[in-house]
Amino acid sequence: MIAKAASAAFLMIVMSETGKFITLEGIDFSGKSTQAGFLVRWLSDSGHDVRFIREPGGTEASERIRAILLSREDINVCDRTELLLFLAARAQLVDEIIIPALKSGTIVVCDRFYDSTFAYQGFARGIDIETIQAVNNFATQDLSPDLTLLYDLPVDVAQRRGLDTAADHDRLEKEDIEFHKRVREGYLKLADDYKDRIVVLNADDFQEAVWEETRRTVEFLLKGKRD
Repeated sequence: MIAKAASAAFLMIVMSETGKFITLEGIDFSGKSTQAGFLVRWLSDSGHDVRFIREPGGTEASERIRAILLSREDINVCDRTELLLFLAARAQLVDEIIIPALKSGTIVVCDRFYDSTFAYQGFARGIDIETIQAVNNFATQDLSPDLTLLYDLPVDVAQRRGLDTAADHDRLEKEDIEFHKRVREGYLKLADDYKDRIVVLNADDFQEAVWEETRRTVEFLLKGKRD
């Protein structure tokens, strides 16, 4: 299973007793970043120590890698290079920010994490899943989220949402509709495989309704229970 190596058992016990690690996932223009903003504000207003980060990015080194990966220019990056750059940015973020924050009792909210890699570079690009799994485990030190919120909606709806900003789309957002359909299919396959961690939310709904479901799901996590 993804990031479930036995060597991580002690680390995961420590994390579960201190901070919580919440990730948000979804295809481009799913609205997850907006929901992340709502979630961080709500957690902070509720008195929690919360840290928001995004992928790729979050550290000086990771942000420099982000500039390459999400460039709006036509940069020739092969699929294997793309994968390794994402994992390099993640390795630095986990080591420098996420693990220290969790050990201090902070709730870490991350806009994308390793599920994006499996969906985009694995299911959509076609890179071998077992290869991604092995390198990702190394990059993350076998760290896994406590909860992943997957904002799901049809690709054609997402594409219409992105029309107003088409001129500013990055390398991945510019991919064709079939690519994004494979990404969505990959996410739903992951959600089916990891029901204990991934909660699928209907992102094709009013923003307020999506937020209410987000808040309710996170409340269950913080109370130590789930639906």
